[in-house]
Order: sequence, then C-alpha cells, then structure tokens
Amino acid sequence: MGQKVNPIANRLGYIRGWESLWYAKDASDYADRVIEDQKIRDYVHKRFPRGAFAYIIIERTRKRLHIYLHSARVGVVLGKKGAEIDKLTQELKKLTKTEKLDIDVIEVKNPYTSAKLIAENIAQQLEARVAHRRAMKMAINDAMRTPGVHGIKVRCSGRLGGSEMARTDEYKDGRVPLHTFRADVDFYIAEAKTIYGVIGVKVWLFKGEVIGRRELDLNLGARKASGGGRRRQRRR
Repeated sequence: MGQKVNPIANRLGYIRGWESLWYAKDASDYADRVIEDQKIRDYVHKRFPRGAFAYIIIERTRKRLHIYLHSARVGVVLGKKGAEIDKLTQELKKLTKTEKLDIDVIEVKNPYTSAKLIAENIAQQLEARVAHRRAMKMAINDAMRTPGVHGIKVRCSGRLGGSEMARTDEYKDGRVPLHTFRADVDFYIAEAKTIYGVIGVKVWLFKGEVIGRRELDLNLGARKASGGGRRRQRRR
C-alpha cells in the first residue's frame, strides 16, 4: 500500500513557509493556540463562504494578534466602506478574547496561482451540477495559461455524474514533480456536497523549481507593498 505525504507538509521549512507564525511557552499553551487558530479559520470561512481565501495567515506576538486574509474577492470581504471587516474584527475579538487584534486584507490578483482556489472553484461547479470533466478541463486550461504555472493535476473521486458506484477521474497537463523537494508544488483538497453524496477534489499545482535560498514568509509581498500594488488594509 502506498504511503502518501502531503506535498505542502513535505516542503515546510525548505521552500514553503508556515501559515501560523508564533511560539508557545509550553505544550498546553501550544495546544490552545493551535485550536484557537483553527477556530479563527473556520469562523472566517463560515462568515465569508464566497470570500475565495488563498491563505489565512495568523501571526502572534506577546500582546497582539495579526491576521492576514489573502483573498481573490477583496470587495466581498471588505464590504461597503470596510464595514464587513470592522464587524469581523469585533467578532474575532470576542472569539479569541484578544483586545489588540489587527486584520489585513490582501488581494490575490490571479486565483489560478492557488491550488485552494482552483479546487474550491471546481467543487462549486460540481455542486451547481456542471459536468465534472468540463469543470476539470476548464480549470486546467485556465491554469496553464497563467504565467508561472508549469503543471497541474486534478483528481475527482466519488459518485461522479450520479453513477451507482464511486470512481475516480484524473486529468493532468504539464509537469508535477512530487518527488523533487525544490519543486514548488501547491496542494489542496476540497469537497463538493452534491445530492448524490460528497465528491472529493484534489489539485496539485506546480509553480516552478526554487534554486537557492528562498524567503519562507508567505506575507513577504504584503509587507513590501506598503506603497505599491493594489493592497487594501483595514485596522482597528
């Protein structure tokens, strides 16, 4: 039986950074923070089901909690004049019992550079009863036209098309070298809840090889974009 490893976990610390940035004093404090991080991510996804979040990065200092929302739909998250993000800030303060909490909303300019956004897009199409082959092939074609994407693999599993028996369909274009550590491979699993049952959607996205040292901070672009780019920010 094959032993599978998550491509992201396999590259953490080498060419991929963490989505939670903090240190814990002891084991109990570590567990509490991990649970709180998951609650924050679950709440944000539930609050904005169409927010198209590529990353939700949580950064902690001794007295402050900073959340970076990387979204392909900034307008949906911010709301009119930033009203939605102000509400979210107050709600997360109650959830985390933290007074000093900042939220930055960062625009993802091209959703086809994120395996998470591609997988969620395919899952939404399956829930809307779009044929799975059509959804998969359209996603592959759009991704391969994106600069910086060298390969993509998409796999759907379940009662595809309402068939009696579950099966798996897979399509691939370009290279996806999973055994090469320097290969920047993004990965995500989404679920489409259809009337026939749950269909799993897996997406592997190869974005080139990393030669030499790489900065692991996923927020590096946002930190450098203080004056340029289309970054939008709201703080409370």
